Amino acid sequence: MDLSKVVAISGKPGLFLVTTNGGGKLIVESLLDGKRIPAFANDKISSLEEISIFTTGEDKPLKEVFMSIHEKLGDNIGFDPKKASPVELKEKFMLVLPDYDEDAVYQSDMKKVFQWYQLLNDKKILDFTPEKEEKAEEAPAEKKAVKKETKKAAPKAAPKEKSVKAAAAPATKSTKKPKKV
Repeated sequence: MDLSKVVAISGKPGLFLVTTNGGGKLIVESLLDGKRIPAFANDKISSLEEISIFTTGEDKPLKEVFMSIHEKLGDNIGFDPKKASPVELKEKFMLVLPDYDEDAVYQSDMKKVFQWYQLLNDKKILDFTPEKEEKAEEAPAEKKAVKKETKKAAPKAAPKEKSVKAAAAPATKSTKKPKKV
């Protein structure tokens, strides 16, 4: 599950998918209505890949929390986080992440996590296949790519060294003392 292209922008509702990057701004597409808008460098943008939830032990990355929601509640969380009572919200969050830090994780955070999960799952962005299988399939291709790069890089390095030596040779000849007239 790759959440690096999914971002939250402070002050703007919902989540956004990064479509292009350049010129000091990002072009993002809203997952709520599909409209594309620019996001500038002064906007506070957070990639979902970098967000984690406070626990009593080590912080849990958001993707692990999403995996837990999927395991415990399935594709549909079964309630509306906006309309849920504080007690119901805490119970559901406790079910999903029993060791969350009750002092650091607020009800608004819980609502966001459930809303984001439902939105991403509805848009078919979340992939719950085990990562070990994905890495095993990618590993042979990566090894081949590395081998090809090292074979190509070695012959290119030698001619550059020769050209540097050749360029240095005339410079040493010009350092001779000038003839007196």
